[in-house]
Amino acid sequence: MTAENNSGCDLLDDALRDANIPTLIAVLVHLTGDDKWLRAPYAPKRARGLDDNDDGGLPDEIQTEIRMALRCAVTEYDAGLLTTTAPSAERVTEILSAVLHEQVPVEYGPLLSEELGITSRSVALTAQPAESGFSVGVIGAGMSGIAAARELQASGIRYEILEKNDGVGGTWFENFYPGCGVDTPSSLYSYSFAPKSDWSRYFAKRNEVSEYFEDTAETAQILDNVVFGVEVTSATWDDDNRIWTVIGRTRSGERIERTYSVLISAVGQVNRPSIPELDGIDTFQGVAVHTAAWDTSIDVTGKNVVVIGTGASSMQLVPAIADAVGSVTIFQRSKHWVLPHPNYQRPITDEVKLANDLIPYYTRWYRLRAFWNFGDRLHDSLQIDPDWPHSDRSINKTNESHRVFLTEYIKQQLGERQDLLDVTLPTYPPYTKRPLIDNGWYATLTRSNVHIVESSVTRVTETGVVDSDGNEHPADILVYATGFKIQQFLYPMEVRGRSGRSLRETWGPDDARAYLGVTVPDFPNLFILNGPNTFAGHGGSAILATEFQLRYALQGIERIASGAAASVEVRQEVCDDYNSKIDAMMDAMIWSHRGTETYFRNSAGRVVVNSPWKYIDYWRWTLEYKSSEYIEKG
Repeated sequence: MTAENNSGCDLLDDALRDANIPTLIAVLVHLTGDDKWLRAPYAPKRARGLDDNDDGGLPDEIQTEIRMALRCAVTEYDAGLLTTTAPSAERVTEILSAVLHEQVPVEYGPLLSEELGITSRSVALTAQPAESGFSVGVIGAGMSGIAAARELQASGIRYEILEKNDGVGGTWFENFYPGCGVDTPSSLYSYSFAPKSDWSRYFAKRNEVSEYFEDTAETAQILDNVVFGVEVTSATWDDDNRIWTVIGRTRSGERIERTYSVLISAVGQVNRPSIPELDGIDTFQGVAVHTAAWDTSIDVTGKNVVVIGTGASSMQLVPAIADAVGSVTIFQRSKHWVLPHPNYQRPITDEVKLANDLIPYYTRWYRLRAFWNFGDRLHDSLQIDPDWPHSDRSINKTNESHRVFLTEYIKQQLGERQDLLDVTLPTYPPYTKRPLIDNGWYATLTRSNVHIVESSVTRVTETGVVDSDGNEHPADILVYATGFKIQQFLYPMEVRGRSGRSLRETWGPDDARAYLGVTVPDFPNLFILNGPNTFAGHGGSAILATEFQLRYALQGIERIASGAAASVEVRQEVCDDYNSKIDAMMDAMIWSHRGTETYFRNSAGRVVVNSPWKYIDYWRWTLEYKSSEYIEKG
């Protein structure tokens, strides 16, 4: 053996030593086809909660045997001595069930095969545009815009992206407050077509996520098609000419006009900050900033900071600045259930990075485990049991067990500060609002320089904030951690359809409805990504649903590009029937529980943000564009 080969074997040994055992077993069966690794004594035990189950619950000698067997398999594979057959959809389900130690339904096989990369989710358009002037306009170069552009680029379709920022990434370009990061595992917060093997953390921070989207855009060669610094103000459908006329403004105020055969909205849901209307807000003499518009020149050292809001951005920001500030006062609009996760603060070791690089399919199988653990696995527990006797605090037996577990967790984290329990413990069922992951939140609240206020804000003064009890809280820096205008889809653009009515007039201020969240009657050739009722509130990653929607939209676009239709418009009855199904499903789900306010529901109580479907259901809904559901005009 040469020194070079010996070095390679040493690296592989390093990779195997720290790698996740259930994932190694999946890879071993994938490479060798040997089922013995799925049975005792090698089959992993079931993980507890969200634990990553790195050792599979197996004794050291069994783990060593697994590593040695995989070492041989990888060596033979790399040398071309091992013939590996791609597992069938049923086989993927069988392997995943064994390494999770729970039965994954067989119906998931085709979807899991896509996630594993065995079958492609991409839809390369085969028809060349029938007209030379055919083009697609994409609004936004964030997560969904990049994915759309990549598909269009690969299909040879002429397209252009109008992006209001100076770079790609959308919310990850705009948000860079201290502590900003994902609350979805990094392995899952990535495109199925571009898994990243070298994440530095199990839950990545903002800079790394932003770099991922920049790298993906560059690799897909879409940057030359992006017009940066242009904010779209309006889009109007011309039914006579079958085109969209789009108006935008540059930062200098210059008006630009474009026409497109098809328009894709990729503006997302978390791009327009929501700032509360407070008396005296313009009188504050200190620094006032929304988390989504953070100023890097802000120095919090020794300052009195007031934070309004206790949502995801607040829970990331406050622990990140608590050491440096003089004091931080948090105005709590509502209490949140917070989930512990052992990997949230954990860096990925160099050895695990080697595993991603050197072990075939390791990245893919690790991601697939996360897809199930953070996805449909939870969905059934979010169904309301109408006979459950404790409907004020939980919705079913499983939900009650979650409540008990999380309550005990909060008590443990507060330690000697049990006086904070009433202030922090929610009274509504877990998952009614979006659950957050603990970033050291409770430990931070126990600090002497951190104060939480349950009273509401009544007004802002020159020097601070006054609560509803009349107490003024001094502030050098005022931070609005108050989220986004999520219910106002496509806000603030004015989008007018065939009848001349705008989307805002059609939907009203907060009641957006679309077929599959993608198409809207009266708005031909418009495809919306991350539209109404597409957010999977039970978990997972927004990227997953976006890819489903994009595949569906591309099939509709192909109808237009091929000349089969000059315009496609979803039928009103199809859209109405779909939304009736959504509302009926929602009535039985936790997000309809009236125990607290949530941005999932609009002013009338209708859930407009979340999808009621499991991923497998929504995947089926969006698999095939059906011409019979559309008015197609030549």
